Amino acid sequence: MNSPSHAPELSRIVIADKVTTAGGHEVVTATEAECAALAQRFDLISLSGLTAKMRLRRVRGEFIKVTGEVTADVVQRCVVTLEPVPAHVQEDFSALFAPDHLIPKEDEEAESDHFQYLGGDEDFPEPMPGGRIDIGELVAQNLSLSLEPYPRVPGVEFTPILEDYDPTSQDNGGDLPPEPPRQNPFAALSRLKKSS
Repeated sequence: MNSPSHAPELSRIVIADKVTTAGGHEVVTATEAECAALAQRFDLISLSGLTAKMRLRRVRGEFIKVTGEVTADVVQRCVVTLEPVPAHVQEDFSALFAPDHLIPKEDEEAESDHFQYLGGDEDFPEPMPGGRIDIGELVAQNLSLSLEPYPRVPGVEFTPILEDYDPTSQDNGGDLPPEPPRQNPFAALSRLKKSS
């Protein structure tokens, strides 16, 4: 979870030291102003009803495991017609947080003793600066991941713009000439036999 460089649109701070092994539950409900700010951040026409229910628990001493579900009603722009595309988002998510001193640096092996218990499917732990976890920003980022990357109005086909792009062409500034029809290799072989 990479925090934005500016103040997050949705921020709810949890102090890691207050999270126990028994765990606790948190609910994040975005205000209208927070929804409007997130809609601008994620280039949405509108966002409403953003809510996340989460469980936070301490695991293996200093790690904090967060599991939850985010729900929201969003309206995106059709990538073809720019018409509104409404959708209901409902996605499960999980994240693991660790103090800075327990997160391997880039030049260290990820398979250190601290992380052997996590297993191959576990997300790499995120830092919690100052022992604080912003579960609001966590919700925002998981909302972003749950959005349809290429929203389309029903019945509208999406054709990638670069579908006919030819990287070997010397002139890619204008219209590219159509590809010549592919020749049947057996027809060429037949012609060779006839000429011999």
